[in-house]
Amino acid sequence: MVRVSGVVRAALPACALAAGLSSCGVYDAVSDKPPESVDYSPVVAPQVADGPETTVAAPGKLRGTLRTPDILVLGDEKLPSGLRDKIGELPGVRAAEPLSVASVPVGERSVTVAAVDSGGYRRFTVKHTATSDPVWQAVAAGDAVLSHEIGRDLDRPLGGNVGLRAGKHDVDMRVGAYATTVPRIDVVVNERRGEQLGIRPHNAMLLAIDDTRRDDVSAALTKLLGDRGTMQELTSDPPPSSGTRRAAYLTGGAGSDSLGSFSYRYFPDGTVEPEASWVRANIITERVPILGDVTCHRVMLPQFRAALREIVDKGLADTINPADYGGCYVPRFIGRDPNRGLSLHTWGIAVDLNVSGNHRGTVGEIDRRVVRIFKKWGFAWGGDWQWTDPMHFELAAIIR
Repeated sequence: MVRVSGVVRAALPACALAAGLSSCGVYDAVSDKPPESVDYSPVVAPQVADGPETTVAAPGKLRGTLRTPDILVLGDEKLPSGLRDKIGELPGVRAAEPLSVASVPVGERSVTVAAVDSGGYRRFTVKHTATSDPVWQAVAAGDAVLSHEIGRDLDRPLGGNVGLRAGKHDVDMRVGAYATTVPRIDVVVNERRGEQLGIRPHNAMLLAIDDTRRDDVSAALTKLLGDRGTMQELTSDPPPSSGTRRAAYLTGGAGSDSLGSFSYRYFPDGTVEPEASWVRANIITERVPILGDVTCHRVMLPQFRAALREIVDKGLADTINPADYGGCYVPRFIGRDPNRGLSLHTWGIAVDLNVSGNHRGTVGEIDRRVVRIFKKWGFAWGGDWQWTDPMHFELAAIIR
């Protein structure tokens, strides 16, 4: 699947831009109460040496008062420095921290990844995590820190690897720790790792808010952001089974911006409804060889059609069963669970072929000549994943 580049970034204050650092990008208005204890304590893998290209300076000790993250500001592009300054100075904003956020593909799903400056980000996390130096040493070393929930869901062992995809290839990272950090954030990495993944730098901000000024802050943010970003309420309560969120950009390479980003409604049955304007601009129905009419993202269809045409030309059409086609644009959460991330089918850039004979965790019956043709035309194949999904093909690169 095409990896749409990065997502939300928070602009850095002028001092950070001048110094090339992000540690000065924390606004602090008044003292705040530390967050309450949570059920999960961090679990950290023994450290190992990593290459200098992914390691940053070791994080310092926890500095400042712990903050409760109340709002995540997301921008489709980098938030301008002047806008970041204004947000941090709003009456009622107790603290603000810039970070970079993206939806990153792992298997058939997307997970929300934050690339952070540990020194500032850690004080927005729960006490058990904020005070655990080994967690932030793992981030500095280039490891990925997974939430307990996503670690269980992905079945990635502590100290093992997780492949976060960027374009055609996975960026393999060591799972350095399981830890609860900020709601809606599944994986935390350092800023160099964020660059590797193609995350747009500093397109998001975490805000701690004075509860008595919440409505005022929300109104002021709406006015300041305009069409440059959105805000999401964060809460320690269990997330609702329905509501509205914004999807971060998918990370990726060439042409990734063409996929766009969208707000979406989600429902108790685990289905998703992207905003109508995004659907009108991107999701189309066209006729392709073998399968007939399909509904997919407009960016993917030319390569999908070309791959199927070559399959026909090579005399392999009878290896694909049109009656066993699993669809392309199928907006939903993985397992129809709002806590498990969006399926890549929500972007309309993945297809499932010959479903009945190619289940998860099997080698699958799909003809490997078909697989080679799809790869030639810029698709990644789920049969290559650690937990295989041989029915699944997704756009990984734009071929002009």
